[in-house]
Amino acid sequence: MAVGARSGTEEPEEPAGRGETARSAASSVHQPQSQSGRSAPADRPRTDLSKQSDTAADEEAGGSVTKGKKPRAFWKELPILIGIALLLALLIKTFLVQAFSIPSDSMQDTLQRGDRVLVDKLTPWFGSKPQRGEVVVFHDPGGWLNETPTPQPNPVQKVLSFIGLMPSAEEKDLIKRVIAVGGDTVECQGTGPVKVNGKALKEDSYVFPGATPCGDRPFGPIHVPKGRIWVMGDHRDDSLDSRYHQNLDGGGTVSEDKVVGRAFTIAWPVNRWATLPVPDTFDQAGINKAMAAAPAALGLTGAVPIVLWRRRRLTGVGNPR
Repeated sequence: MAVGARSGTEEPEEPAGRGETARSAASSVHQPQSQSGRSAPADRPRTDLSKQSDTAADEEAGGSVTKGKKPRAFWKELPILIGIALLLALLIKTFLVQAFSIPSDSMQDTLQRGDRVLVDKLTPWFGSKPQRGEVVVFHDPGGWLNETPTPQPNPVQKVLSFIGLMPSAEEKDLIKRVIAVGGDTVECQGTGPVKVNGKALKEDSYVFPGATPCGDRPFGPIHVPKGRIWVMGDHRDDSLDSRYHQNLDGGGTVSEDKVVGRAFTIAWPVNRWATLPVPDTFDQAGINKAMAAAPAALGLTGAVPIVLWRRRRLTGVGNPR
């Protein structure tokens, strides 16, 4: 009877072998490490997944920080950009190119009143000298603009002129064409033509239509001193150039030191854009003949004594015996 009551209230016993197997499996799952210190195979996938999730979270956080950086506002960088632009403009105006405005009709038809020309200021730094036929800008040699009023610019114009964004308004500058350079002889008699070193210039391509080569001021012959130039406007009847200042120091010539640079293009207005090349007439070989003969003559003069000395040595003339 006791046996029957017991069998009704208790669970049936499992076989000894099966129970031990289940307990050993449970213990292997719950124990993170074995006694030898090696990780259980079941733990490896879980550990790798946690590391990957941590790395992904870090990368996402780093990306959100990088994307969160905003560029500086344009208005904050604008003063820096303006400062750099002004500095570059000042450097260009000082050493490279400067704009000048044409205030009169003295260079018609080549240049019109109100044209803006660009002047090369770089090549003079490397020793370049004014050449015949070039249109050059130069400072008043002294007394040329005494009767010409100088405009008074406002403060904004002064600043823009200083940095080269506007033509100079206060400086007393002139623009003319170089006709003769140092060492040349220039003249113009009657109605012309103008002659340089005895060679007549063909000026139809640039002299104002209807104007005579001499205008109303025949001159010369005049020898241009070294380091100076003789200049004339293309509108010979409306240009107070070298012809009209022969009573001043230099006899109407301009020192090369006063030359700002060569005007090489008309930049404004747009419909007037053009380059300012040297006319072909100044490439005549005869113009440079006198100057080309000078080095040869000097060379010959220096060679004669050397040849005579060498001849005396070879012949023994004058040697003591």
